[in-house]
Amino acid sequence: MSSLLLCAAAAGLTSSGALPALSQHDAPGRARRTLTFEERVSYQRAVEDVYWRHRIWPKENADAKPSLDAVMSQKQLEKKVNDYLRNSQALEDYWQRPITAEQLQAEMDRMAEHTKQPEVLRELFDALGNDPFVIAECFARPALADRLITNWYAYDQRIHGELKQRAETELQTRASLEQMKQLSGKYTEIELIRQESAHGKNTPARRSMKLNNHEWDDTVQKLVGMFSDQPVAAGVLPAKGRPMAEGPKARGAANDKLMTHLTTGTVSPLQEDETRYYATAMVNKSAGHLKLATVSWLKEPLESWRARVEKQAATALTPPGDSYKLPPMSQGDGCVEDTWTATAGPPDARASYTAVWTGSEMIVWGGLGPIPLNTGGRYNPSTDSWVATTTTNAPAVRSYHTAVWTGNEMIVWGGLNDNLLNSGGRYNPITDSWIPTTIPNAPDARYLHTAVWTGNEMIVWGGLNDNLLNSGGRYNPSTDNWVATTTTNAPGARSGHTAVWTGTEMIVWGATADTTGGRYNPVTNNWTATSTTNAPDFRYYHTAVWTGTEMVVWGGANFLALNTGGRYNPSTNSWTATSITDAPSGRRSHTAVWTGSEMIVWGGNNEDSFDLNTGGRYNPTSDSWTATTTVNAPASRSIHTAVWTGSEMIVWGGVNFDFVHFNTGGRYSPSTDSWVNTGTANAPLGRRYHTAVWTGSEMIVWGGQDGEPQFHALDTGGKYGPATDTWTATSTTDAPDGRAVHTAAWTGSEMIVWGGIDENLLVLNTGGKYNPTSDSWTPTTTVNAPAARYQHTAAWAGSGMIIWGGNDENFLPVNTGGKYNLATDSWTATSTTDAPDARVSHTTVWTGSEMIVWGGRDENFLVLNTGGKYNPISDSWTATTTVNAPAARDFHTALWTGNEMISWGGGDEARNFFDTGGRYDPDTDTWTATSTTNVPESRTNHTAVWIGSEMIVWGGARSTNGIDITYLDTGGKYNPATDSWTATSTNNAPGARFGHTAIWTDREMIVWGGDPGFFVSGGRYCAQGGPTPTPTPRVTPRPRPVPHPRPTPP
Repeated sequence: MSSLLLCAAAAGLTSSGALPALSQHDAPGRARRTLTFEERVSYQRAVEDVYWRHRIWPKENADAKPSLDAVMSQKQLEKKVNDYLRNSQALEDYWQRPITAEQLQAEMDRMAEHTKQPEVLRELFDALGNDPFVIAECFARPALADRLITNWYAYDQRIHGELKQRAETELQTRASLEQMKQLSGKYTEIELIRQESAHGKNTPARRSMKLNNHEWDDTVQKLVGMFSDQPVAAGVLPAKGRPMAEGPKARGAANDKLMTHLTTGTVSPLQEDETRYYATAMVNKSAGHLKLATVSWLKEPLESWRARVEKQAATALTPPGDSYKLPPMSQGDGCVEDTWTATAGPPDARASYTAVWTGSEMIVWGGLGPIPLNTGGRYNPSTDSWVATTTTNAPAVRSYHTAVWTGNEMIVWGGLNDNLLNSGGRYNPITDSWIPTTIPNAPDARYLHTAVWTGNEMIVWGGLNDNLLNSGGRYNPSTDNWVATTTTNAPGARSGHTAVWTGTEMIVWGATADTTGGRYNPVTNNWTATSTTNAPDFRYYHTAVWTGTEMVVWGGANFLALNTGGRYNPSTNSWTATSITDAPSGRRSHTAVWTGSEMIVWGGNNEDSFDLNTGGRYNPTSDSWTATTTVNAPASRSIHTAVWTGSEMIVWGGVNFDFVHFNTGGRYSPSTDSWVNTGTANAPLGRRYHTAVWTGSEMIVWGGQDGEPQFHALDTGGKYGPATDTWTATSTTDAPDGRAVHTAAWTGSEMIVWGGIDENLLVLNTGGKYNPTSDSWTPTTTVNAPAARYQHTAAWAGSGMIIWGGNDENFLPVNTGGKYNLATDSWTATSTTDAPDARVSHTTVWTGSEMIVWGGRDENFLVLNTGGKYNPISDSWTATTTVNAPAARDFHTALWTGNEMISWGGGDEARNFFDTGGRYDPDTDTWTATSTTNVPESRTNHTAVWIGSEMIVWGGARSTNGIDITYLDTGGKYNPATDSWTATSTNNAPGARFGHTAIWTDREMIVWGGDPGFFVSGGRYCAQGGPTPTPTPRVTPRPRPVPHPRPTPP
């Protein structure tokens, strides 16, 4: 019967490739609809067919684009269905969280609301017969199940606990530096050298990675926190005085002193990230030099765990419902000229921000990460997904502010950046828009104050500017006006206190040495003191919740971190102590929420400033405590946030004493005493020096380096689909070894990655071919492969990939290369006769018949303005003219317009930065300078894409003094027809960065990743430059390290 259904479904394909909807059963008492495995496979094929139709087949390819059946087998289709059914079953079996009908409807709604390619999503829905049941089960379920299991699996101690225990045991028994190589984990070493000049000449000395001042300071800060017996005071709020950002000189001097805390031979405690457990040791150190050794115990990849524990393929699944609604979808193209929107993913890591619960979403905003931010995000626990908040008309960047939820808006106010603030804004999540709060009659600027919502007004009170304050104001969003709160009988000035709303009064308490507080009545505008009899000991940075009849305060610090508290009853103006039996350990800067029957406290730091991931549930009726589990709890942290959803507590963000800021969190269910992670929307781990290609259906990012201090080389990646605004991880099965500063090219059906350096700074001549349709890797042959290299270039030539130049394993530039034939998996060397001089940090473009290389730097570290045109058919080189060529440079960008190569930006050996460029015509062998009128500021390590009629450059870095680096979030569009520049908008633009990637989709430029901060975020920039006449994907201009954090010869 099932085979008949499959045949019937296949035979019933419409001319558009759509499958007909299954028959509806609308009669009362009808049986719930189901799907056979064969039906699911047939619907999967319909989805894959849409994606395949949109995949770009390069015009250089001699053969016609094959059919889907030629690139995807029936077995591969069945595996995709099996995988999402297994994922669904594992969510129920291992996490006791089966996917519900409500979640599937929410996932469909999310896709329709946030699609960036509505026309493609409509095609996908059409292919599934526009049947909401089929769309829920065969389209929403695979995406949601993959997102949830990928996120929850990564840190689940029940799965990885045995590996963790083995690593801890080995470290305890073989804790010396000399014994590290004997451990069962993977051993690596790296040398780090501080480079005083931001872009100075990299003198050959040893195999090492050079760090600029910013990178060096961040590395030292994190290492001291990792190794020191005493924590770094990174997460402690100031009791008095104003926290100010340190200048680079002050920060550098402070970190020079911190270097004394780093002891040679010391092995760190066990650390954890998404893919491994690891420990790091200090091999040796000297001024401006560190050598580190790391042992990593790799976690089992999800795909192998799933195959092992779910050996029996799931061929049937009972749908949780069938009463779904097809969500409305935008009728436009989802693209507005000269605008930015964020890519899917969590906000950047931060602390000292705010969070509110709206009833369906948690909104986080502002904070320090470590620079002040005015970005944020909305987290939906139903779909474990994030949506960025707009920065258009958003309040200025700030931290230590307050936020309240009114029922339809979030109001933020106060705080500080470089200045104290008395401004704010009202954010509407429905319209994703901001309205500023009025300034006239607003309270004095301040931070570390409190705010409560009364039902119609926000009351702010207390805090700190140059002095402690006991003033405040009531803000009415309906009238957009302020009324001052009286200071008559007001409590003493303070900051670091708490405030709750009782329904009629605001109660403030704490943060003074006399245990005083006050109750403020906004109707009468008067204050009544709270009793000090039996009040808890004085404290600050404690928490308070309102139970409906009492205020419960707990924790905080005076001279010690406290685990005491008290319940204040305003009706009797009396205090009752909270029990300390089974109470959590003393702490400050933690969080607390009220569930309706219990107060849950979590996180914070103790009196030694060590951060915690423990907590407890306090029942005021029984005056008793119950510990919260630490199994799968988020990493220890403080200055984070927590909200109560009605069934779960969500904690997110914060900072630890290693000065690591978090963009992770967890959802705690008190009914099951269990944790699951908050997701990163399946976005890849933050990274720099990775690669990205556009396939026509998705952007694939892969490889690169993660953060300090190990600069781990990654073998992971992700596929971002704009149609569903969804990330999916790339498989690690048979993936090439982790690497950075490699190259990638799109062939029409596969991405080829090749070369680069690994985490030992070993240079590679290996690679792999990734098929996004089947999510599978195949290695490239090493027979006759070019010599190992990094910072080379690559071009797709129609039947193969040409790589050329770069630094070899001796860290010297080469002028050799190779042609890789995709069909035969074979290499042929490129001629060196008349080839350009050996070079690195150059650029390459493919014209349709030739590869043009230009610029770069030679073995003497001198920049070049020479180049060459390579014809792969004749295997011959022709030099490019230097007449009117741009000034010699490296770390610039270049792209092909259809008849010209445009080179722009970069720098020279004296570290002068360029805002100049040139257009090269290979037919006439001539250069024409690009205009400098309205040109973007000079830069290097930026990206560039061609959009059909214009070049867009964006991001990068520059320095005005040769030492301190400025990172850029600006860019410009260059029109070669008019030789003119237009600035790109900075509204909603991603954070300033370098070492990122950029691709062009045919309507949007997508940038992602990069540094400083090893971003997991990115942005989509809409530009109506007109489609490329014959869509041809070209190798994305590769992000190149800010000169020169790269290995140097031994």
